[in-house]
Amino acid sequence: MSNVGGVDNNMNKTDVNDQKIKQSVDVEKGRIEYLASSVPWSKVMVIVVAICVLLAACATTWVFQDWQTSLQVFAIIFVVYVILFYWRWLWVALRTAKRDFSALYCYLKILSLTRSFSKKNFSMPEIFHNVVLRHPDKACFLYEDETWTFKQIEDFSLRVSAALKSKGVKRGDTVAVMAGNYPEMPALWLGATRLGAVAPLINTNQTGNTLLHSINVAKCNLVIYCSEFDDAFQEIQKELDSSIKLLKFTRRPLNVSSDAVKVVEDSNDFTGLLENTSPAAWTPSDSDGFNGKLLYIYTSGTTGLPKAAVISPSRMVFMASGVHYLGGLSPKDVIYCPMPLYHSAGGCITVGQAFIFGCTVALRNKFSASAYFPDCIKFNATAAHYIGEMCRYILATPAKPTDKQHKVRTVYGNGMRPTVWTDFVNRFNIKKVVEFYGATEGNANIVNIDNKTGAIGFISRIIPAVYPIAIIKVDEHTGEPIRNSRGLCQLAKANEPGVFIGKINPSNPSRAFLGYVDKQASEKKIVRDVFKHGDSAFISGDILTADELGYLYFRDRTGDTFRWRGENVSTTEVEAAISRVADQRDAVVYGVEIPNTEGRAGMCGIVDADGSLDFERLVKDMARDLPKYARPVFLRVMGSLDMTGTFKLKKVDLQKEGYDPTIIKDKIYYLDPKSEKYISLGPEEYEKIKTGQIRL
Repeated sequence: MSNVGGVDNNMNKTDVNDQKIKQSVDVEKGRIEYLASSVPWSKVMVIVVAICVLLAACATTWVFQDWQTSLQVFAIIFVVYVILFYWRWLWVALRTAKRDFSALYCYLKILSLTRSFSKKNFSMPEIFHNVVLRHPDKACFLYEDETWTFKQIEDFSLRVSAALKSKGVKRGDTVAVMAGNYPEMPALWLGATRLGAVAPLINTNQTGNTLLHSINVAKCNLVIYCSEFDDAFQEIQKELDSSIKLLKFTRRPLNVSSDAVKVVEDSNDFTGLLENTSPAAWTPSDSDGFNGKLLYIYTSGTTGLPKAAVISPSRMVFMASGVHYLGGLSPKDVIYCPMPLYHSAGGCITVGQAFIFGCTVALRNKFSASAYFPDCIKFNATAAHYIGEMCRYILATPAKPTDKQHKVRTVYGNGMRPTVWTDFVNRFNIKKVVEFYGATEGNANIVNIDNKTGAIGFISRIIPAVYPIAIIKVDEHTGEPIRNSRGLCQLAKANEPGVFIGKINPSNPSRAFLGYVDKQASEKKIVRDVFKHGDSAFISGDILTADELGYLYFRDRTGDTFRWRGENVSTTEVEAAISRVADQRDAVVYGVEIPNTEGRAGMCGIVDADGSLDFERLVKDMARDLPKYARPVFLRVMGSLDMTGTFKLKKVDLQKEGYDPTIIKDKIYYLDPKSEKYISLGPEEYEKIKTGQIRL
């Protein structure tokens, strides 16, 4: 029996070995087939013929003339060959060389800066301290009528460090900050991180379960929140883990003494604690240094509960320096920022201009379209930050004589729609728009450095290997990469939609992917076996296209594109078109299912707070700007649309509700294909659509 068992084991081992050999042979066979099919044989033949002609001409000249003439013939034929067969590449190179080599120079400056900080293992408190030493009395933050110098910000942060230390905060703890857009906000997290804590920056719009989730997912030990959010914390206090300490900060205007404002002190009164604590003496931070954890910044929550993305000092420096160098900013600039400081755009990129480069940043607590350029005039701003739909809202304000009386030469940000770009620049006399792109949790950013209208950045066509990003082919509906016979990803061709990726290199801080606090969520953002087996990249989930010159344009989010009447519909393009023809109203587009109908029908939620929407004009204008398959089949007329704190429209809940009038209080309309008019949709019409009596 034992011999039989041994024979069976040997047979099993043999089968396994045979299977492994077969798999290896299949992989190698597939590799050979791929190489054979991917070789451009026609080009190879042309090159072989060209080389033969070149050698024959040179040999003939050498024999009948001399070797010097042979070299001249070689040079002439070579130049002719290059012009004939590579003229298109030469044309692209001539058009983009200035852009690409300017960007390369800036990229080298970024790498030099990050290498310098990395060698010293600086965290943000050390980086900021060096700026303070250079100009302690220069304005760091402007807010309302207050001017906070660099030294005042550091002194406040040192007081925060001392107060938190007295509460037992130590290296490795998590100290969340929930505060508005005032100078103390970045000083609060700076003080916490000096002790070696990591600081989650909580979205100030969060309440209830979302707020509870954000605190719990970051495993907070302590939360500093400002008094204006007291009700939100009272609401969740019973459900909050009793071990989490809560400290309430009540903001006072700069230089107002405690005697002038009476504050009721209790155990969680952080303001009173700060006033009774002397600033800590400056010492290097007790942190993990340049590549350690600095902040957690939450995703905007457009697709569900927010996820906490990890930001290291190296990541913050990389983001901020990219915009600084590529955007042509200077330490002398005054930058206007109405952006929320809990998000990476405002909290890392713009705060980074002050903390890393010594720029002055003018803050506003909440964005106001009508106050945007008047504020720029008030603060003498030379640069300004925007995001999402801000520029459309600003453009929708009535024209004023002061529209061009500001000193802003550059605006930077992400999400300016191409449909408003030119009008915005012309109306407000903006010399340069620095549109950038990059996910908070990602490892790659791109920047439009040469004012190309509508572009969010570029990929070099002549030196593509310098900055390791790419656009790969994906299924636009699932977001899954389309792979070749070897199981590797494929580069998208010019003007072909694809998803943006940043190649991961863990040994390079600028190429590392830190992801989220939730490791499972992080893994979903990594694509493996990209261009060779074993490599990996961060996959953004955004569909982009690159033109022949390498300029990149945002097309849509994977999953947002839907198919209707056999065509792909880009929600971003339809939203922009509807918003433009409907007097810059908020509009959000998504696909909904109709029973027994292939694909998804387009539905648009559009704001009409005052009942002034002209349906006939809307249909007429959409017919001019949108193909028939892209025009929304359903309209949901709403008083307002929910937005994230970074001015992104939320559509997940709207998509779930669909077009059922029994659960939706808003007015709903459907586009009648015969009359080409929007008709009111009630329960009766809804049932007829479901049963196919009304065909759309």
